[in-house]
Amino acid sequence: MKFLAVILLSLFSVEAFSQSLQLHYDFRHSIDPNRNPKNFPTLYFEYFKTLDTGKIFIKPGSFLIKTQADFTGDQNNIGKYYMQVSQEFRFWKPKVFIDLQYSGGLGITTPRQYSYYILNTYSAGISYPFKIGEAYLSSILFYKYVPYTKPSNDFLYTMYFYHGLFHYKAEFAGDFSIWTENRNHGDATTATLSGKRFYFFAEPQVWYNLNKRFSVGSKVNAYYHVNTTDNVFEICPTAAIRWKL
Repeated sequence: MKFLAVILLSLFSVEAFSQSLQLHYDFRHSIDPNRNPKNFPTLYFEYFKTLDTGKIFIKPGSFLIKTQADFTGDQNNIGKYYMQVSQEFRFWKPKVFIDLQYSGGLGITTPRQYSYYILNTYSAGISYPFKIGEAYLSSILFYKYVPYTKPSNDFLYTMYFYHGLFHYKAEFAGDFSIWTENRNHGDATTATLSGKRFYFFAEPQVWYNLNKRFSVGSKVNAYYHVNTTDNVFEICPTAAIRWKL
């Protein structure tokens, strides 16, 4: 899937392009020390292109790749890595797109035998980009497949948003997602469970642009059932710097 996206990107003209490197310091231990052993830095890389000539049969839309490395390990080594790749395209005139997405990663723990995979997840859905005033939004409804031993087939809804403020001296952006997954993954740990579990994740962020390249800002990571099966809503703010490449 991601190789097809790269080929498409090389064939067609670019309407919009951005990439950024972000360094965040996550204060989750300061907020909730009982659940989080320490604060830590996180490095993000985001690459985004909008492609849509409207002239060819396969009309590629937005392409996005996001990577995240959490420095949660011993001596601030990388303890968790996550990536997400998505590509939109359409065959018709209305600007409603098919959206294909992949995500996956891994986590390293101490002791090492409890290290884990963030399972490969495959999603396909319909996206609709639109504007409200000066704000840009994209609404996406996915079918999501997670290949547990007992696979989970679910719906995932995601909303992306972006708004430039004060003549783009500041920016408000981010996304939120809601979805479900099977409680029973087909392993010994979850064998006695049944039904679906609800998940929520959001990452609103605000940036102040010092110049065309550098920004300072903050992101608030909000989780429900993402990090723990306990019925706890977690809020983890960060302080950050961003470099637009």
